[in-house]
Amino acid sequence: MRLITFSGPPSSGKTAVIISTIRALKNNGADVAVVKMDCLTSDDKELYQKENIPVGVGLSGNLCPDHFFITNIEQCFEWGIKKGVDYLITESAGLCNRCSPHISGVMAVCVIDNLMGINTPKKIGPMLKMADIVIITKGDIVSQAEREVFAFKVRQANSKCLILNVNGITGQGCTEFATILSEAQEHDAVTGEKLRFAMPAAVCSYCLGEKKIGKEYQLGNTRKVEFLD
Repeated sequence: MRLITFSGPPSSGKTAVIISTIRALKNNGADVAVVKMDCLTSDDKELYQKENIPVGVGLSGNLCPDHFFITNIEQCFEWGIKKGVDYLITESAGLCNRCSPHISGVMAVCVIDNLMGINTPKKIGPMLKMADIVIITKGDIVSQAEREVFAFKVRQANSKCLILNVNGITGQGCTEFATILSEAQEHDAVTGEKLRFAMPAAVCSYCLGEKKIGKEYQLGNTRKVEFLD
């Protein structure tokens, strides 16, 4: 089974791109399932079900959604194997722009959009910098010059990635993308595989439920701002 990890900021068009790409994969006879990871709620399950795509949803609640993702990826993979699909696509929430749910040897995709501002690519972190493919959406809303500048900024942040301009709503670019996914490495399991980059450090007193402000209430992994003047 081919495992594909999708990440990207909220509302960047991840779900629309995935659905249009799955249509192209299905046209080539492939069976695809999706696991959507989110925080408090997700309406995407209904969107996938309308397309007759097997979908599982994981809600992290008060946990970091990408920490939740990586502690559940084994079960997600086993679920995909039981479904007998050719592809399992995981879609993460990507809320903090720092988390990196990309696995070594597993095709990694990051979705961002042209409306985020030209300095956004350098702020996103490992989920863009460690991706094999960066998909840029909403190119129909900006000028050609803006698209080129934004793509250049993406290239500065990740010099090795393949950059694709895709319209998830119309499906433009998704057939080419689906062809690229067909070249992804197949896996029998993910147990023992490694993340491409370490997750953000966690476990402080606020992670454990503390609400009060003050040094005396702060334990664990914390960092203070240094003001020089």
